[in-house]
Amino acid sequence: MADRGCPLEAAPLPAEVRESLAELELELSEGDITQKGYEKKRTKLLARYIPLIQGIDPSLQAENRIPGPSQTTAAAPKQQKSRPTTSRDERFRSDVHTEAVQAALAKYKERKMPMPSKRRSVLVHSSVETYTPPDTSSASEDEGSLRRPGRLTSTPLQSHSSVEPWLDQVIQGSSTSSSASSTSSHPGGRPTTAPSAAATPGAAATTALAGLEAHTHIGVPVNSRVSSKIQQLLNTLKRPKRPPLKEFFVDDFEELLEVQQPDPNQLKPEGSETSVLRGEPLTAGVLRPPSLLATLQRWGTTQPKSPCLTALDTTGKATYTLTYGKLWSRSLKLAYTLLNKLTSKNEPLLKPGDRVALVFPNSDPVMFMVAFYGCLLAELVPVPIEVPLTRKDAGSQQVGFLLGSCGVSLALTTDACQKGLPKAQTGEVAAFKGWPPLSWLVIDGKHLAKPPKDWHPLAQDTGTGTAYIEYKTSKEGSTVGVTVSHASLLAQCWALTQACGYSEAETLTNVLDFKRDAGLWHGVLTSVMNRMHVVSVPYALMKANPLSWIQKVCFYKARAALVKSRDMHWSLLAQRGQRDVSLSSLRMLIVADGANPWSISSCDAFLNVFQSRGLRPEVICPCASSPEALTVAIRRPPDLGGPPPRKAVLSMNGLSYGVIRVDTEEKLSVLTVQDVGQVMPGANVCVVKLEGTPYLCKTDEVGEICVNSSATGTAYYGLLGITKNVFEAVPVTTGGAPIFDRPFTRTGLLGFIGPDNLVFIVGKLDGLMVTGVRRHNADDVVATALAVEPMKFVYRGR
Repeated sequence: MADRGCPLEAAPLPAEVRESLAELELELSEGDITQKGYEKKRTKLLARYIPLIQGIDPSLQAENRIPGPSQTTAAAPKQQKSRPTTSRDERFRSDVHTEAVQAALAKYKERKMPMPSKRRSVLVHSSVETYTPPDTSSASEDEGSLRRPGRLTSTPLQSHSSVEPWLDQVIQGSSTSSSASSTSSHPGGRPTTAPSAAATPGAAATTALAGLEAHTHIGVPVNSRVSSKIQQLLNTLKRPKRPPLKEFFVDDFEELLEVQQPDPNQLKPEGSETSVLRGEPLTAGVLRPPSLLATLQRWGTTQPKSPCLTALDTTGKATYTLTYGKLWSRSLKLAYTLLNKLTSKNEPLLKPGDRVALVFPNSDPVMFMVAFYGCLLAELVPVPIEVPLTRKDAGSQQVGFLLGSCGVSLALTTDACQKGLPKAQTGEVAAFKGWPPLSWLVIDGKHLAKPPKDWHPLAQDTGTGTAYIEYKTSKEGSTVGVTVSHASLLAQCWALTQACGYSEAETLTNVLDFKRDAGLWHGVLTSVMNRMHVVSVPYALMKANPLSWIQKVCFYKARAALVKSRDMHWSLLAQRGQRDVSLSSLRMLIVADGANPWSISSCDAFLNVFQSRGLRPEVICPCASSPEALTVAIRRPPDLGGPPPRKAVLSMNGLSYGVIRVDTEEKLSVLTVQDVGQVMPGANVCVVKLEGTPYLCKTDEVGEICVNSSATGTAYYGLLGITKNVFEAVPVTTGGAPIFDRPFTRTGLLGFIGPDNLVFIVGKLDGLMVTGVRRHNADDVVATALAVEPMKFVYRGR
């Protein structure tokens, strides 16, 4: 035996190692550590006593190897003759070591620790892999990093009975002979044969530890007591009480699929394809002025004392009446000042085409009108905006983006308005958040320079150049500027004059905002075209006295009035006790928001109350408009011989599918709308589908109204992408052929063409709410609330 070299004596495990192993057993039995975590820590503890163990990460061996004589003796067998594989070295069966193992087992019994029912021995690691052991632990990232690629995937443990034969096979394969070969799964998938135990250095220590393993792990009966946590885990895996995670969402997923799948029973349009609806031609032979500024000059010089605009204070008293002579002279002074008295570095501050902000409150229509026409005379582009109230107002930030994109550097205002603006420490107007740097010019009379008698503006307001920019706020809160050319402005004035039958010296009571939309088109532009007198009712007065506009109609014998349905509703609440009002002078009551579904209820209620006070039913004239298309349609006054008013009682269920189905008024699931009149003179209108290519809708289908006219907006300022989509739409037939030789403008209004070629509006694109294939509108919600308000609840059908 001595000639074989120095043998590796089988020394017993140190006490601290056995103690650590016992603590690991305790942690595993109580469920405080996973199976793989247990094996990893146990492998580290035993690595220094096992020179070569199959299945152990070599890095762990290098990390735990103890330098010393054992390394020298481990290398010695390489130079010696190999031992026979059948030989057994009795030195590796040390009685001392056996006693140490028995003592460790006895210590466990004294502690009465529950022994695990399943453990994999590190010494038979490769054999265990071959059998694909059950795995009930969820490996962490560190444990998973020790897995070799290509190993077989473990399957869930079903019962204890399936563990016993598997362990028996492993025990039998690993303990029958120390020279038995085993295979392991390597990255390449090739089986490797392990060398015999006798031929491996440290085989005696391996054999001794294998005996320890047999007693502490494999030798324990299967039905031994296990940790309650592990048993609970096994039971949960065997009989899961909760469905898989995906089953929690099966119902919602199926419903989603059902929404995306077209319902074969849903309503579908059945009518024929619509065609282009043409408005009546502009009246031929009528002497029209060449431009709006030429008209202003005409009235300013020939009718200087004719009243143009009357402003009221918050008590209803007329504070100032602007004549056409004053409007012309003051606008001329402002134009001269803007072009000749504003310099920067000895150069004119402004040049033709520059944009200028108009900052005027809703209570000062006179100065706004002077500023607007002064900019037109100076060939500047006015951009009317709201007065900013605070330095960090959220709405004004969007307006600031518009001003910045328009390149605005000058703002016009009044002395009173400027004093009310937030100030910086220097006393100047504060810089508003998101606004570009601005210079402020007060345009009260004393601040303007009188032009020489031989000075005349060179304004050319008949071409395609931009006349003014009107801001529009989208549903997302962003603000864009709609450009209106001089040609469109003039065409709009002509079309409104013909559609409304305006004549010279008529009086118009205006309750709307005069800076934009219908309030600007009727109360500032078309009124000057026809030398009309506008009585402007401020919003603050309407809040204090909702009946004030009716009183002014009666006092000035106004022939036309421009209101919204809200104004009609408020006046109903305040009219009690008023006996001396009469509306018999009105030939046209223009309802500017007649496109909203709830406007019909206000119109009907107003007519029921004031019909006995001189209001004729045919006088009420709803209209539809948008910033992009300007006026789209308006009901003609009775003296122009238009068709009678119409109402449509539509099924809400049909409208949700974009289909028009007439219903009865007795039902609560219907929407009653009124017509907004005929299309504007000289305009062409069509109805197209909402999504994708603008195909023409069918006659019983709801779509977006599109307008081709010389009286529409031209672009979103500085936004070429969305400009092309909105202002250059090309509607096509079902065959794909364009319906017209010129593009159309999308109005953003949803509706259809009804009998007598009347336009009906049922909502707006900005308020559209889509759920699956069904469409609802924010306006419908308001209409529903107003319809069922007396009952204090909302019916399901609506």
